[in-house]
Amino acid sequence: MVNSDHKRLKVAFLLAESFTLSAFANFVDVLRLAADEADRSRPILCDWGVLSDTMNPVRSSCGVRVSPDTRLRDAGAYDYVIVVGGLMSEETGLSAPMTTFLQDRAAKGTPLIGLCTGVFHLQEAGLLAGYRCCVSWFHHQDFLDRFETERPVSDQIFVVDRDRLTCSGGHGAAHLAAHLVSRHLGQSAAIKSLNIMMIDNALGGDRPQPGQSLDRQPRDPLVKRAVLLMQQNIEVPLTVAALADRLDTPRRTLLRRFEADLAASPSRVYMDLRLDRALSKLASSDAPIPEVAQLCGFCDSAHLSKTLKQDRGWTPSQYRAAKRAAPPQP
Repeated sequence: MVNSDHKRLKVAFLLAESFTLSAFANFVDVLRLAADEADRSRPILCDWGVLSDTMNPVRSSCGVRVSPDTRLRDAGAYDYVIVVGGLMSEETGLSAPMTTFLQDRAAKGTPLIGLCTGVFHLQEAGLLAGYRCCVSWFHHQDFLDRFETERPVSDQIFVVDRDRLTCSGGHGAAHLAAHLVSRHLGQSAAIKSLNIMMIDNALGGDRPQPGQSLDRQPRDPLVKRAVLLMQQNIEVPLTVAALADRLDTPRRTLLRRFEADLAASPSRVYMDLRLDRALSKLASSDAPIPEVAQLCGFCDSAHLSKTLKQDRGWTPSQYRAAKRAAPPQP
């Protein structure tokens, strides 16, 4: 093996309990494929490892366990230290020694990366003060609830702010890894990795995150970002003017781009999202109808019932009853 001092990119991972395996695997595979010719997996141009204070295998959210290979006290120098998060509960944080390690490396100037809910762990460790950070649209409200004074970016796949890099997770982890490979090894190495992984093109961090499924799939990046904002603000819907202001674009431009891309107004798309969310909650939970109405941005159950009946032909009670009476899908 080539001496590790000659590696052009060295990273270390800290895995939170119940971490997201796909985010970790996507990131590592981009490094693996960039580190050698073809896909022979020799760590020639870059190196990676998993650090731990206990060396016990770490269980991912899907049950697969990953064994660390280096104790924290034996950790060397790294270009980046990456925290991979996953499920969120009181039992899934980082250990005190891991947090201390991160704080020590940050003080020494090592760039830190948060993958998936790894951004929560960096925030809890006090390592994102004054930085922009990226959170999945799915966890946007969770982040606001936990860190009331923070305003995360939830309409991009990753954010690079000086020596803090944060990523929404999923395939975004591969694109952030490709960004680093391009920076340290060159663009051709990044493109090769993604192509072998059957990912067509490297995406910049400002590309919109995918979100809740829509019948109309937006293609316009501005429209995608607007839809993500809608998804993040279902309980208290934003006005079209407020959406335009958040996106730093004129209201008329937003209206025109929605009509061109989706043949619908922002208000129509927003209503579809809210009604779809209401139907999903009615079908998948026993929440009282007034609660479902409130969670989906309606004044009360009567408002939801009237709107749903006019738009979809069901009242909430009728829809819930029909779903429960339907035979299970094979």
